[in-house]
Formats: sequence, structure tokens, C-alpha cells
Amino acid sequence: MSVIRVPGAKIALSTASVYPERTPDAFELAARLGYDGVEIMVGADPVSQDVDVLERLSDHYQLPILAIHAPCLLVTQRVWGRDPWAKLQRAQKAAERVGAKTVVVHPPFRWQRDYARDFEVGLARMRDETDVIFAVENMFPLKARGNEVVPYSPDWNPVDHDFPHVTLDLSHTAVSGSDALEMFTKLGDRLAHLHLADGVGVQNKDEHLVPGRGSQPCAPILERMAGNGFGGLVVLEINTRKAASRTERIDDLTEALAFARLHLAASSNA
Repeated sequence: MSVIRVPGAKIALSTASVYPERTPDAFELAARLGYDGVEIMVGADPVSQDVDVLERLSDHYQLPILAIHAPCLLVTQRVWGRDPWAKLQRAQKAAERVGAKTVVVHPPFRWQRDYARDFEVGLARMRDETDVIFAVENMFPLKARGNEVVPYSPDWNPVDHDFPHVTLDLSHTAVSGSDALEMFTKLGDRLAHLHLADGVGVQNKDEHLVPGRGSQPCAPILERMAGNGFGGLVVLEINTRKAASRTERIDDLTEALAFARLHLAASSNA
């Protein structure tokens, strides 16, 4: 089957999408299925932390590393040390070395007070030192006993803050109950990066469904991005950990890629 490719639009596979398989498996599957590259989710897998090994994998599979996702999750608080600025600096150096254009970063947690206080200024300073883009990702509040808890500072939503580059995650918009199309429109040319996934908006559950299986406007956003000449990166960041077999995981990754290519091409051919 021929692969539909849209000029200028690159679609990458997040290495998180193959969990519980590991980073080398993500390279193998992305190359086999026809993805344009990978986004490295730096996490507990030692390979994801080792730039030497990542370079060898990229060379072996002839597949570029297009983005680095810094270790910002609760479960990766000790990956690359505890200092959040050191993590970003290390992610920047990794991106520069492998030729990745973007580092994805989450807003600081509220308990990271010094980091949160200096976050916007610190990112601006780092932008002056590199061509790598730091794209701040939208997250979501948590709800407990009817109350909303926001664990991020200055906010879970970077859209209304002065970040020149933003990652829009369409699973996170489902959790937060946000209007994804409105966020997309507000971002304009600040949208540098898309985490393509879906969700139905289950409370406190970040689903990362295959696009088209939830309630998010994945297709319209892809079509508008292509129509606007979007020059950033579309990354499939889906959850396949419940796949009953590797074949089922491959089917999900194949369906996700086909969805992205179809709706990017639909706009370009209109």
C-alpha cells in the first residue's frame, strides 16, 4: 500500500506509544510502519536517557529523532537528576546533538517554587542560547470531591500565557474539558507542536486514545493545520499498553498514522 505524504508535514511516533515495549522497539515499529521520525520520551528506560545509543538507533533505522520530551512527569522526577533546569539543559543538548528541532516541556509543578517563579524568564534565556524550540504543553486540572486542584504553576494551560511556542495535546484537552478548536485558534502561529491523541473526557483519566476513537476534534484540527501551512511536528502519542498482543499494538499504531495522513492530505487536496 502506498503511503500518502503531505509536503512539509512530518508525523512522528512518540516512544511512549509502544509502552510496555521499549525505546528500540519504537524505532523499529516507526521505521516499519512509515512514520517520518520519532519523539523521544525521556523516562525510566535507560536507552531513552542515553544520547549515544539514541544516535546509533537513529542511524541503524535511518529514522530521524525529531523531538525530545524532557522528563517532566511525576514518575520521572529523578531521571537526569532532580534539578528541573538541569533536565531542560540536558534535553536541549540532546536535541542539538541528534538534530531535533523541539524540546517538549510541561509547566512546573506548584511545589517546584523556584523553578515555577523563574520559568518564563528562564525559558526566554535558554531560547537566546539555542535554535531548539521549547514548546510548553497544555496539561489539566485534577478533581477531587467536587473541588478542582491545579498542580501546575503558573497554570495547567499555557495558551493565555506569554509562551512563544506551545504543544497542544488533544488527550489533555479531553481531560480538562477544554474547547480544543478554540485553543488551536487562540494559539495561532504559537502552535509549534501537536500531540495527536484522543479522549472522551473521563475525570482525571488521561486516555491517549487512537485519534478518532474519542470526542476530540482531531480531524478538523489536522485539516486546519494543513490548510494553514503548519510547519511544526505532529506526534502520535497514544496509549497501547492494554493491547492484547504486539499485533494489536501495531494495528493501533498503523491506524493512528493513517488517520493523521488522511486528514492532513484531505486539506491539502481540497
